[in-house]
Amino acid sequence: MRLSDIIGDCVRVAQAGSGIDKIVVAGLTADSRAVGPGFLFAALAGAKVDGLAFVAQAVGAGAAVILVAAGQKPVVPPHVAVLEAVQPRLALARIAARFHARQPNIIAAVTGTSGKTSTAVFTRQIWSQLGHRAASLGTIGLVGPGIEYGESLTTPDPVKLHQLLAELVDHDIHHLAMEASSHGLDQFRLDGVQVSAAAFTNLSRDHLDYHGDMASYLKAKLRLFEELLPAGGAAVVNADMAEAARVIEIARARHHRLITFGRRRGDIRLVKQVPLATGQQLQLEVFGQRCDATFSVAGLFQAENLLAALGLVIGAGEKPEMAVAMIDRLTGVHGRIERVATTPSGAAVYVDYAHKPAGLEAVLGTLRPHTTGRLVVVFGCGGDRDRGKRPEMGALAVRLADRVIVTDDNPRSEDPAAIRAEILAAAPGAVEIGDRAQAIRAAMHELKSGDVLVIAGKGHETYQLVGDQKFDFDDSEVARNCAAELARGAA
Repeated sequence: MRLSDIIGDCVRVAQAGSGIDKIVVAGLTADSRAVGPGFLFAALAGAKVDGLAFVAQAVGAGAAVILVAAGQKPVVPPHVAVLEAVQPRLALARIAARFHARQPNIIAAVTGTSGKTSTAVFTRQIWSQLGHRAASLGTIGLVGPGIEYGESLTTPDPVKLHQLLAELVDHDIHHLAMEASSHGLDQFRLDGVQVSAAAFTNLSRDHLDYHGDMASYLKAKLRLFEELLPAGGAAVVNADMAEAARVIEIARARHHRLITFGRRRGDIRLVKQVPLATGQQLQLEVFGQRCDATFSVAGLFQAENLLAALGLVIGAGEKPEMAVAMIDRLTGVHGRIERVATTPSGAAVYVDYAHKPAGLEAVLGTLRPHTTGRLVVVFGCGGDRDRGKRPEMGALAVRLADRVIVTDDNPRSEDPAAIRAEILAAAPGAVEIGDRAQAIRAAMHELKSGDVLVIAGKGHETYQLVGDQKFDFDDSEVARNCAAELARGAA
């Protein structure tokens, strides 16, 4: 594609090379190692390295165009074009959108501290049940008919994202529900995506190691509504959250179609919820109409995520009664309050991705009504992440569970024992077992009839990050293997 066709008005041509009408761009990347002949290389400044240092390497690999921040003067041969942008990340996203061009007709984006993955998956499932070829994109990968990537894609870089959008169209998939992370929004990764509907699930402490404070964290998420969702798009807002008024104000100022949801109020409201052994019975009020539904997923917070998904589906054009009729066909989300094993005593074992205070509080509170014996939790905290949440999670765990085992999560470059110590300092009575597999097995060996075990923190992940190494590790697999061992021992 010609350079002149993809740069738009977001850049200034500082050096034209052989002429922007003559340069044919073969590919885009911000990774100098991925540059090929005819590529545009975006020399972006990162947290640890500056892409400007790799311009020479990119040129040597055949880059035809270099994108830099305004004011930077890379030394490149005359035949290489140089583009300047005040916001080079934003410029790259818009260039990627023009380069790949094709996108699904309907794109729903969901932001919030918790619930993004489940909301996206439920949205995809409802669309699929209604007969659409639909996909979901986020933490558990890209899932759709004839296409599946298992690696985490929580708001991928804009080049990868727009490649995937075009690939979905190639697979005749025209409905997509995707997660919109605060990092991705702050770094302009979603710019250029033609969003039809956007949802805000909730807001609680997370990612302050990146954003610095809650005000900045909220500001990043609000970009989805202030800058990305166009006028006429559907804004789906949790009316119960403290920030609802702010989001609603933005939605009205931007002339969005507003749909609210919640337990206390909303266009889509949860009137009553009854926990069942196999999920929950729901009574909803949807735009004034009462309806009952059986939802085969445990958890009050999952019911709230379902409300958000209904809002997105309805906001994207489906009839409310048709969307609601699909609820009893929905299934759970891998690694999200997922029942993975049952011990010979009849105790249930759940795996959940809860790795922040609000998430841990939600999953423990949700499973308490399903517990006639003891509620047991095994969890840890990740290294190189917000340290402030460690004592919060420790205190929550001992308050809400009957037995707490503190173990390792993904310690990364930190000392695992030091991470555990920060949790244990606020968790009197908790037991420390550093080896995660041993911690899970120890908990399961103690379970009796009526007990429930929650293994929290890693959910769908199939690895553990220790130092600079990545080891195979799957909470679900460990739990199932232990259950099988217990069954053989009981036979």
